[in-house]
Amino acid sequence: MRRVPMNSEFSHLDEQGQVHMVDVGGKPETIRVAVAEAVVSMSSGTRDLLFGGDLEKGDALAVARVAGIMAAKRTADLIPLCHPLAITAARVEIEQVDEGARIEAAVETRDRTGVEMEAMTAASVAALTIYDMVKGTERGVEIGPVRLLHKSGGRSGEWNR
Repeated sequence: MRRVPMNSEFSHLDEQGQVHMVDVGGKPETIRVAVAEAVVSMSSGTRDLLFGGDLEKGDALAVARVAGIMAAKRTADLIPLCHPLAITAARVEIEQVDEGARIEAAVETRDRTGVEMEAMTAASVAALTIYDMVKGTERGVEIGPVRLLHKSGGRSGEWNR
Protein backbone atom coordinates (compact mmCIF):
# COMPACT_ATOMS: atom_id res chain seq x y z
CA MET A 1 0.00 0.00 0.00
CA ARG A 2 1.33 3.42 -0.94
CA ARG A 3 1.93 5.79 1.97
CA VAL A 4 1.11 9.47 1.45
CA PRO A 5 1.99 12.07 4.10
CA MET A 6 -0.96 14.05 5.51
CA ASN A 7 0.47 17.34 4.27
CA SER A 8 1.05 16.08 0.74
CA GLU A 9 -0.66 17.42 -2.36
CA PHE A 10 -3.19 14.57 -2.00
CA SER A 11 -5.24 16.09 0.82
CA HIS A 12 -7.99 13.44 0.64
CA LEU A 13 -5.56 10.63 1.46
CA ASP A 14 -4.29 9.78 4.93
CA GLU A 15 -0.81 8.53 5.84
CA GLN A 16 -1.77 4.99 4.78
CA GLY A 17 -3.13 6.19 1.42
CA GLN A 18 -6.75 5.73 2.52
CA VAL A 19 -9.42 8.16 1.41
CA HIS A 20 -10.80 10.44 4.11
CA MET A 21 -12.70 13.71 4.44
CA VAL A 22 -10.32 16.64 4.85
CA ASP A 23 -10.35 18.26 8.31
CA VAL A 24 -11.37 21.89 7.80
CA GLY A 25 -12.00 22.55 11.50
CA GLY A 26 -8.92 24.74 11.88
CA LYS A 27 -9.68 26.93 8.90
CA PRO A 28 -11.30 30.33 9.42
CA GLU A 29 -14.87 30.96 8.29
CA THR A 30 -14.91 33.30 5.31
CA ILE A 31 -17.46 34.32 2.71
CA ARG A 32 -17.08 31.90 -0.18
CA VAL A 33 -18.75 32.19 -3.57
CA ALA A 34 -18.71 29.95 -6.62
CA VAL A 35 -20.33 30.32 -10.03
CA ALA A 36 -20.67 27.47 -12.53
CA GLU A 37 -22.33 27.03 -15.89
CA ALA A 38 -23.81 24.25 -17.95
CA VAL A 39 -24.92 24.38 -21.57
CA VAL A 40 -27.79 22.27 -22.89
CA SER A 41 -27.64 21.95 -26.69
CA MET A 42 -30.81 21.25 -28.65
CA SER A 43 -32.51 22.10 -31.93
CA SER A 44 -33.93 25.57 -32.39
CA GLY A 45 -37.44 24.12 -32.43
CA THR A 46 -37.02 22.49 -29.04
CA ARG A 47 -35.32 25.62 -27.70
CA ASP A 48 -38.29 27.71 -28.83
CA LEU A 49 -40.74 25.34 -27.08
CA LEU A 50 -38.64 25.44 -23.90
CA PHE A 51 -38.38 29.22 -23.72
CA GLY A 52 -41.90 29.76 -25.02
CA GLY A 53 -43.36 27.72 -22.17
CA ASP A 54 -44.98 25.35 -24.68
CA LEU A 55 -43.63 21.98 -23.53
CA GLU A 56 -46.15 19.28 -22.70
CA LYS A 57 -44.56 18.79 -19.26
CA GLY A 58 -45.08 22.41 -18.24
CA ASP A 59 -42.71 25.19 -17.14
CA ALA A 60 -39.38 23.42 -17.52
CA LEU A 61 -37.38 26.54 -16.70
CA ALA A 62 -39.02 26.97 -13.29
CA VAL A 63 -38.63 23.27 -12.51
CA ALA A 64 -34.95 23.36 -13.54
CA ARG A 65 -34.23 26.44 -11.38
CA VAL A 66 -35.79 24.79 -8.31
CA ALA A 67 -34.00 21.49 -9.05
CA GLY A 68 -30.66 23.31 -9.25
CA ILE A 69 -31.21 25.07 -5.93
CA MET A 70 -32.27 21.81 -4.28
CA ALA A 71 -29.19 20.06 -5.70
CA ALA A 72 -26.85 22.72 -4.30
CA LYS A 73 -28.33 22.08 -0.85
CA ARG A 74 -27.86 18.29 -1.18
CA THR A 75 -24.36 18.19 -2.68
CA ALA A 76 -22.78 16.56 0.37
CA ASP A 77 -25.31 13.72 0.01
CA LEU A 78 -24.17 13.11 -3.58
CA ILE A 79 -20.41 13.75 -3.59
CA PRO A 80 -18.80 11.49 -0.96
CA LEU A 81 -16.02 13.75 0.36
CA CYS A 82 -17.89 17.08 0.27
CA HIS A 83 -18.60 18.74 3.58
CA PRO A 84 -22.19 19.64 4.43
CA LEU A 85 -22.31 23.44 4.25
CA ALA A 86 -24.70 26.09 5.47
CA ILE A 87 -25.53 27.70 2.14
CA THR A 88 -26.53 31.34 2.59
CA ALA A 89 -27.59 31.96 -1.02
CA ALA A 90 -28.20 29.96 -4.19
CA ARG A 91 -29.26 31.32 -7.56
CA VAL A 92 -29.91 29.46 -10.80
CA GLU A 93 -30.51 31.45 -13.96
CA ILE A 94 -31.28 30.03 -17.39
CA GLU A 95 -30.87 32.01 -20.58
CA GLN A 96 -31.63 31.25 -24.19
CA VAL A 97 -28.56 30.95 -26.38
CA ASP A 98 -28.14 29.97 -30.03
CA GLU A 99 -27.32 26.34 -29.18
CA GLY A 100 -30.15 25.98 -26.64
CA ALA A 101 -29.95 26.96 -22.97
CA ARG A 102 -27.16 28.24 -20.76
CA ILE A 103 -27.50 27.70 -17.01
CA GLU A 104 -25.57 29.76 -14.50
CA ALA A 105 -25.58 28.69 -10.87
CA ALA A 106 -24.14 30.82 -8.07
CA VAL A 107 -23.79 29.60 -4.49
CA GLU A 108 -22.58 31.44 -1.40
CA THR A 109 -21.71 30.44 2.16
CA ARG A 110 -19.85 31.71 5.17
CA ASP A 111 -17.92 28.60 6.08
CA ARG A 112 -14.52 26.87 6.23
CA THR A 113 -14.53 25.36 2.74
CA GLY A 114 -15.68 26.45 -0.69
CA VAL A 115 -18.89 25.93 -2.62
CA GLU A 116 -17.45 25.00 -6.03
CA MET A 117 -19.01 21.55 -5.92
CA GLU A 118 -22.37 23.00 -4.89
CA ALA A 119 -22.38 25.40 -7.84
CA MET A 120 -21.29 22.65 -10.25
CA THR A 121 -23.94 20.28 -8.88
CA ALA A 122 -26.64 22.95 -9.17
CA ALA A 123 -25.74 23.67 -12.80
CA SER A 124 -25.54 19.95 -13.65
CA VAL A 125 -28.86 19.01 -12.06
CA ALA A 126 -30.62 21.99 -13.65
CA ALA A 127 -29.24 20.82 -17.02
CA LEU A 128 -30.38 17.24 -16.39
CA THR A 129 -33.81 18.55 -15.45
CA ILE A 130 -34.07 20.44 -18.73
CA TYR A 131 -33.06 17.26 -20.53
CA ASP A 132 -35.77 15.34 -18.69
CA MET A 133 -38.36 17.95 -19.58
CA VAL A 134 -37.51 18.05 -23.31
CA LYS A 135 -36.54 14.42 -24.01
CA GLY A 136 -40.04 13.58 -25.25
CA THR A 137 -39.63 16.28 -27.89
CA GLU A 138 -35.99 15.61 -28.82
CA ARG A 139 -33.81 12.67 -27.76
CA GLY A 140 -30.54 14.08 -29.13
CA VAL A 141 -30.17 16.87 -26.58
CA GLU A 142 -26.62 17.20 -25.21
CA ILE A 143 -25.27 18.58 -21.96
CA GLY A 144 -21.88 20.26 -21.78
CA PRO A 145 -19.66 21.82 -21.01
CA VAL A 146 -20.28 22.00 -17.29
CA ARG A 147 -17.59 24.12 -15.70
CA LEU A 148 -16.59 26.43 -12.92
CA LEU A 149 -16.51 30.10 -13.90
CA HIS A 150 -15.56 31.81 -10.64
CA LYS A 151 -14.65 31.11 -7.03
CA SER A 152 -13.68 33.43 -4.23
CA GLY A 153 -12.94 33.25 -0.54
CA GLY A 154 -10.63 31.14 1.52
CA ARG A 155 -6.88 30.73 1.43
CA SER A 156 -6.58 30.41 -2.34
CA GLY A 157 -8.47 33.68 -2.95
CA GLU A 158 -10.22 34.49 -6.20
CA TRP A 159 -10.14 32.48 -9.41
CA ASN A 160 -11.88 33.30 -12.71
CA ARG A 161 -12.09 31.23 -15.87
